[in-house]
Amino acid sequence: MNETDAIELVTSAIWTVLMASGPAVFSAMTVGICIALFQALTQIQEMTLTFIPKIVVIFVVLAFSAPFVGGQIYTFTQYVYGRIESGF
Repeated sequence: MNETDAIELVTSAIWTVLMASGPAVFSAMTVGICIALFQALTQIQEMTLTFIPKIVVIFVVLAFSAPFVGGQIYTFTQYVYGRIESGF
């Protein structure tokens, strides 16, 4: 394995992590912005108001995006095992 192979493998791993975590992070960010806007408009500063909706939305999004995340991880695993099998 040379430097090019290592960089390609790390780049692919980082891309897989970003694609797998993207739906949950994007949904948490969207809900957080909506709740922050709601709190700023109503001046309600309740701490649990920020956590509970985010947790619920993240679980729902993870339930619906699980096949996509699993597919991304499966594709990366096949790529890595294929590289190992061919001897890099």
